[in-house]
Amino acid sequence: MSEAAEEQQQLRVVVADDQAAVREPLAAVLALADDIDVVAAAANGDEVLAAVAAGRVDVVLMDLRMPVMDGIEATRRLAEQHPEVAVVVLTTFADDDSILGALGAGARGYLTKNAGRQDITRAIRAAAAGQSVLDREVQDRLLATARTRVPAPGQPLPDDLTPREREVLTLIGQGLPNRGIAEKLFISEATVKTHINNLFAKAGIRDRADAVRRAIEAGLA
Repeated sequence: MSEAAEEQQQLRVVVADDQAAVREPLAAVLALADDIDVVAAAANGDEVLAAVAAGRVDVVLMDLRMPVMDGIEATRRLAEQHPEVAVVVLTTFADDDSILGALGAGARGYLTKNAGRQDITRAIRAAAAGQSVLDREVQDRLLATARTRVPAPGQPLPDDLTPREREVLTLIGQGLPNRGIAEKLFISEATVKTHINNLFAKAGIRDRADAVRRAIEAGLA
């Protein structure tokens, strides 16, 4: 493979964290992955927007609590100005306001800083491919929050969902990741992804957090 082809396949990533002691080691660790090119490190949301404006960026790994402009506002502006850039939140905060604020602003993934390097690189790759990744703590928090609220009447599920697609939605609503769904249904992860893509397209579901909400509204979770 040519150097040009290899460069095209690399994911261009910006690492944003206001603490240099976190930002710099994280950037160095991510750069060890063959398919990740850390193109910039940012200390606040303004620097993130400047880095994205300066050249192609695929994914921003975003801290939430930063000076000048925080991660939620930076995520919101990226969604408006550069919707092609995926945001994966990496933060110490897993409270309702942080999670819902970041996902509502357009973040495609949400990890806590307990996540390991493999979890982070997997989330970056998934986000670049248009998938949502929430770590288990965040999924559990979303489920707990949704179940303690009386859901407003939502859009009903379409009648053309297959029984298998309903099963998959039920398991998403229970907080299972793709691997857990595959093991539960005795199918491959690739087949799970196909069912999820079909389910999301039919039901107009935006992301995994939206799928959890829809499952709860439909009484499936």
